[in-house]
Amino acid sequence: MKIALIGYGKMGQEIEKIALDRGHEIVSKIDVSSKDSFTDEGFKSADVAIEFTRPEAAYNNYLKCFEANIPVVSGTTGWLDQLPDIQERCKNDNQTFFYASNFSLGVNIFFELNKQLARIMNKMDEYNVSMEEVHHTQKLDEPSGTAITLAEGLIENMDKKTDWKLDAEESNSDIAIKAIREGQVPGIHTIKYDSSVDEIIIHHSAKSRKGFALGAVLAAEFAAKNSGFLTMNDLLNF
Repeated sequence: MKIALIGYGKMGQEIEKIALDRGHEIVSKIDVSSKDSFTDEGFKSADVAIEFTRPEAAYNNYLKCFEANIPVVSGTTGWLDQLPDIQERCKNDNQTFFYASNFSLGVNIFFELNKQLARIMNKMDEYNVSMEEVHHTQKLDEPSGTAITLAEGLIENMDKKTDWKLDAEESNSDIAIKAIREGQVPGIHTIKYDSSVDEIIIHHSAKSRKGFALGAVLAAEFAAKNSGFLTMNDLLNF
């Protein structure tokens, strides 16, 4: 498979290593410091593009891929106000877009565990739920896309929770999310149910970027053979 990398930072470089190990070819590396561009023959020859950049650049990057009819796999967060347009283009223009707030297989298992526990805890009024996430200091968005996905999973499955709030006090209707930025932490997410007598905690801690990169390459392999708007639920068949 021929892959175009859009964004060649730490994540892009990790993706490149795994893609090459799996027998794929990197035909284009588009980054602020590279000479490759969306008009090069290398990019146009790609079977799929993997995009990890910045929120303000992501949407235009997707449109460039769509113009070349190249499926896109993206893990950039912080741009989701424009997601409905991307979904519409997939539906009406036969484009392919695979999005995940987190490509780690373990995190996506954690997403499902979070939903299942929320269903169980929905009727347990004595417990209140909150969340904490920790990431490296270079992470641009707060809270993380993963934390937002977890919060959405709680809201979908708990009648009394209607919204999430960053760095807010706990309340009956809001999920309080605390975001911490320190060191080179790849990502830690903790969901806590607290009552006056005990607490229940589920926790996921990434050890490196390798898990995210592997998931992105698996998603690219999937997107090259499928079409439309795709997610990790499609890949993992949850």
